[in-house]
Amino acid sequence: MAKGRQSGIGKRLTGSTMRALLQVSAWLAREPRRQAWSDGWSRALAAAAVRRARIAPASDAAALAVAWQRAFFSPKQLPVLRIDTDTAHAEIRTPCPLRASGDTHACHRMMAFDRHVAAAAGGRFVVLRSQAEPGVQVCEVALQMPAARIRLVAAHERASGGQA
Repeated sequence: MAKGRQSGIGKRLTGSTMRALLQVSAWLAREPRRQAWSDGWSRALAAAAVRRARIAPASDAAALAVAWQRAFFSPKQLPVLRIDTDTAHAEIRTPCPLRASGDTHACHRMMAFDRHVAAAAGGRFVVLRSQAEPGVQVCEVALQMPAARIRLVAAHERASGGQA
């Protein structure tokens, strides 16, 4: 088998593992009283992903986006749509357990994984539109370099709903 290719069984196992990790992450994130557990879980998963993918500080927004994608098993689910001077815009297409729940605060807690990965690459991660918002099928996200002058408004700050 060619390097980097998975068998059908391997793909199904990876998909099942990712769905299970997302379910646990969402369960932890849904209840504000589980914040410490949610943070610890996200931090541990992100640290493992950063080590596995050998993520290091990025030199620009394009490298930041690539580093973030490498933390995942299926970068195809995380296409980069455009790159501005200091910001990469991407989507998360993986179906989320929080989809249409209205709980953008749980989404913010759950996305701590992505924020930790982006921080390891020297950047900032922001969810602009969340699958938790009714009618949203993909998360719209941005990865910013530290020198970015534009402050992006995160979904949990913009969209009301959910538990703080």
